[in-house]
Amino acid sequence: MTPQQQLEEFLAKYEPAIAAQGKKALTTMRKLAPGAVEMVYDNYNALVIGFAPGDRPSDAVFSIVLYPRYIGLCFTHGKALPDPAKRLQGNGNQVRWVRLDPITTLDEPEVRELINVALNRARVPIDPKQKRRMVIRSISKKQRPRRPAGK
Repeated sequence: MTPQQQLEEFLAKYEPAIAAQGKKALTTMRKLAPGAVEMVYDNYNALVIGFAPGDRPSDAVFSIVLYPRYIGLCFTHGKALPDPAKRLQGNGNQVRWVRLDPITTLDEPEVRELINVALNRARVPIDPKQKRRMVIRSISKKQRPRRPAGK
């Protein structure tokens, strides 16, 4: 099975609307970060697709994260990003995120600016001439349900 086929299986665990939003977010991020290596983690809590310049997870610039009820855009070094519009959420040592609800939040100028600044500040830049590829990094044997309770 190819990584893309595996990703499709992971997405199929979600409600159709969340899966469709996840696909739309991936399409958008692929246009904004051409040449990225997409690292897929089907974790205990969520499905994560990180965008990095190579195979080192620590070099990831941002990730799309699918939860049962919504999708987020996580910035690996979000704490250091300028955020005059106060769009970033979280208070950890490093990561910040934007809830993509609705998914068109990805098209908002403030969010696009965060993406552009994150790409420009990346320790290792993503080479846009590099061919995009996907790597399945991990699949947790035990996972929380991917659909909201009662569905």
